[in-house]
Amino acid sequence: MIATEEIIKTPFYKAIGKECDVFEHSFQNKLPLLIKGPTGTGKSRFVAYMASQLDQKMITISCHEETSSTDLIGRFIIKGAETIWLDGPLTTAVKNGYILYLDEVAEARPDVVVAIHSLTDHRRELFIDKLNETVKAHEKFMLVASFNPGYQRGFKELKPSTRQRFIALSFNFPDAKLEEEILIKETGVDADIAKRLVNIGNKVRNLTELGLTETVSTRLLVDAAKLICSGLANRLSVKVAVMEPLSDEPQVLTALYDLTDLMM
Repeated sequence: MIATEEIIKTPFYKAIGKECDVFEHSFQNKLPLLIKGPTGTGKSRFVAYMASQLDQKMITISCHEETSSTDLIGRFIIKGAETIWLDGPLTTAVKNGYILYLDEVAEARPDVVVAIHSLTDHRRELFIDKLNETVKAHEKFMLVASFNPGYQRGFKELKPSTRQRFIALSFNFPDAKLEEEILIKETGVDADIAKRLVNIGNKVRNLTELGLTETVSTRLLVDAAKLICSGLANRLSVKVAVMEPLSDEPQVLTALYDLTDLMM
């Protein structure tokens, strides 16, 4: 588990719809928010942007299969000759009124979902079983979670009963013009190159016959644009930043390389 606590500097974020309004009203009404969407569509960037807009501290938990409720809530540690309690990031956020962002929450162990249940309904409280103590959430505490429903299936899927504890937003890839604008704003890349990169990204996204687990994210296109701006050859930048992360299969990579040569 990786937890980061920070006061967010305003990152660049371009709204696609009414997601900023939904987030703000969710915060005002003390409602937990679930953000659904493919990898690299700006979910984490959006949460950081809204934390900055609301002047809120934010703690991010990057969930994985070993993330447990103890990691989030806290544990006893030995300090010198004493055994003391150390609050975890969830407890810290609950007490201090921070935004707690569970990135890829479906990757975490089931006990994590159980631990946050009482924070996602009218109770807004956290039970710390090791202390036999219940903590009421600060009025400014907000729980935000994200996951990728297209990738996480089977045992990684969120239960309907858990989903219904959140209001939800669906994220997807931006339209071509907006994605070009994002690349230019983020990297300073030439408009013509930005257009080519976005065209390549959309072409791969539509190649369902390749059987890719993940497709081209805006994040990968930004990485390619950064390499191009630093002087790396255009096609090589696309191959190493966009195509190579998508697959290890030689035949698939050959097809992706051919596409790069054709469109770049």
